[in-house]
Amino acid sequence: MKQTIVQHTDLTFLIIIGISFFFLAVITALMFYFMYKYSRKKNPVATDITGNTTIEILWTVIPTILVMVMFFYGYAGFKQIRNAPSDAMTVKVTGRMWVWNFEYENGVKSDTLFVPTGKPVKLELNSVDVNHSFYIPAFRIKEDAVPGRKNYLWFEPTEDGEYYVECAEYCGLSHSYMLSKVVSMPKDKYDAWYNAPRPKEGADTTKPKSDTLKTK
Repeated sequence: MKQTIVQHTDLTFLIIIGISFFFLAVITALMFYFMYKYSRKKNPVATDITGNTTIEILWTVIPTILVMVMFFYGYAGFKQIRNAPSDAMTVKVTGRMWVWNFEYENGVKSDTLFVPTGKPVKLELNSVDVNHSFYIPAFRIKEDAVPGRKNYLWFEPTEDGEYYVECAEYCGLSHSYMLSKVVSMPKDKYDAWYNAPRPKEGADTTKPKSDTLKTK
């Protein structure tokens, strides 16, 4: 079964953190060992240390392998994030100081991102003023919205609920207030919202009721 973006991202971080803690423990233990073994009390007279070809090969080859492992997982996750499924629904996202606006394929606009659960969603990002960074922590996705440049990302919600949307790049005095939500709902409920009649001259701001805000 193919991993989701969330699963792959979490696994990549766990691998990197695990490797880091392993070497922290090994290096710390060796440091204290050598401090004890080669202390002035045990070695009052300095001795020459000769090279060791085997050790030099090991400390070159092993880190290289580990770096390649981390690169493999990181690049695999990057490819997954950059390749949206062909059946993904498209939503245009516009960032401006200091709000996010969303426009759907039928022309409906909203300040909250409504999506059907279990459906891939491709977000086309743009900014009308300064650089912003569209970030949904729960789905482990983040991408810049840059004036004059189109960017994109995608995700697939697997559970109904509400999730935070944030701006992850300082964009002015009210940057911390640039917040929105993703509302993931069953397809029939989403279709009813999507196809509901609306005034032609105004942007839609109707929000289906939901009482759970997920942050994990």
